[in-house]
Amino acid sequence: MRSGYVAVIGRANAGKSTLINVLVGEKVSIVSPKPQTTRDRILGVLTEDDYQIVFVDTPGIYKARNELTDRMMRSVETSARSVDYILYVVDGHDGVGEEDFALMRKYKELGIPMAIAYTKIDIMPKENIPLDMAKFSDAGLDLDVFPVSARKGRNVKALKEFLVQQMPEGEKIFEQEIVSDKSEKFMIAEIMREKILLKFDKEIPHGVAIVINVFRLQENGVWEVNLDIVCERASHKAILIGKQGKAIKEVSSFARQDMEKFLGAKVFLTTYVKVKEDWRDRPNLLKQYGYEEDEEF
Repeated sequence: MRSGYVAVIGRANAGKSTLINVLVGEKVSIVSPKPQTTRDRILGVLTEDDYQIVFVDTPGIYKARNELTDRMMRSVETSARSVDYILYVVDGHDGVGEEDFALMRKYKELGIPMAIAYTKIDIMPKENIPLDMAKFSDAGLDLDVFPVSARKGRNVKALKEFLVQQMPEGEKIFEQEIVSDKSEKFMIAEIMREKILLKFDKEIPHGVAIVINVFRLQENGVWEVNLDIVCERASHKAILIGKQGKAIKEVSSFARQDMEKFLGAKVFLTTYVKVKEDWRDRPNLLKQYGYEEDEEF
């Protein structure tokens, strides 16, 4: 049997989480078109009879602006040094450039085997693909490159089969039925944050934390979920709530629907919006909201 860890690394909004969800066959990470959607290191576990791959979904590489972002970037570095293989994800729609090449060289220097997933080929001109492939060669990067579309499933099977062959011989790391290291409670908070990311523009979603106060299955089979949406400014709170509470009602309704799909049961959801100024730069609040420093595997 083959088993091992694959760190999925790349710049913000390159499509890492979407690709992992498709590879694993389950939604283990939230997705949105906005950078910094993934904040935590999340493990997605793909298990078949003769192999197990643990994909490490890392935050998108992004210039640190606060303590939270700084911790996210340290998480990427820790993950890259702790795995059997690195899959560097490039947004093919945006095109490959020197910033990506510099990052690829940086991670290649770690001495850990690496390949490239060139994503979003379904929404880009086909003629751009061979041009970008030539750039990899010109940059002196002798790496396997897989043009893929996670949304359409194009070339994902070939990428999966390739990664299986890169894994060392070993026993299962997780039990057969486990698809993620994160709890249901964690995923419920992430679903709420995902809907906020999708509904609101600009900086407001990035300054939001979700704190679960109550997560309980009641005797009638309905999940009771009580949570706080924590933002950084009173003006942000007003936008999140909206006129006569319209915005918070809409985003809570969307979130509840996905929570019910995820849990397979009805959900009674209660949401509150609270202000904690500059919480992303306050270590005590980061710890309180669950943003701990990652350790090696």
